Amino acid sequence: MTSRTARRFAPLNPEQCNDNDAPLLKGIVFDVDGTLCEPQTYMFGEMRAAVGIPKTSDILDHIYALPAAEQEPAMAKIRQIEGDAMLKQRPQIGLIELMDYLERRGMRKAICTRNFDTPVNHLISTFLNGQVFSPIVTRAFRPPKPDPAGILHIASQWKLPDRGNSLIMVGDSLDDMTAGFRAGAATVLLVNEVNAHLASHEHTNLCIERLDDLVKVLDDGFVGEIGEREEQPDTEGQAKAALGLYDRY
Repeated sequence: MTSRTARRFAPLNPEQCNDNDAPLLKGIVFDVDGTLCEPQTYMFGEMRAAVGIPKTSDILDHIYALPAAEQEPAMAKIRQIEGDAMLKQRPQIGLIELMDYLERRGMRKAICTRNFDTPVNHLISTFLNGQVFSPIVTRAFRPPKPDPAGILHIASQWKLPDRGNSLIMVGDSLDDMTAGFRAGAATVLLVNEVNAHLASHEHTNLCIERLDDLVKVLDDGFVGEIGEREEQPDTEGQAKAALGLYDRY
């Protein structure tokens, strides 16, 4: 049986006693839809219907596999659906509190998303005026998540010598968890009723119910699990407790 070690980062609170050799956190990468804003999962059904593919097919993979002349018309259909949904965006609970905290702590923030840039810019300008995310990796960057290339690009732009090992990836999907894991980053799942099963996935290190839950986690020092599922922290238990699901599993 493989032994498990914990992913750790030193507390961001300078007043916290740090009597261990936990590494410093160098930055946090965020997904957008379902992470910085509330999920708009209805979009995916509309997108698949627009390009004529089943639920089991990846939308971007399908479009990129089309003949060159057909890719842009198909992508335009996707952008139209995203543009309509953009006008209905709602910020996640705890978004402002977490961003203000990271600003006070001087923590770098970046975005890695499969969205195109217009909805991302709309979210920032509407709900996060003055907050800086750099770089912002959108659909224009290929390959998209779950490939780790976008997160590794962010690490390179920040001139980090350890690839993604000193980063945290925060998201709500398997693509987010897998991209973060493959880049070497610690991963945080923003859990909801749809994705709670990902709490026990090998690529998930920590679960939170709302974004500002990260404030105490980071202030006290991040601790997340990797490897076998027998020791604390119990990500599946965290997800069930956060959603009150113990009586439904």
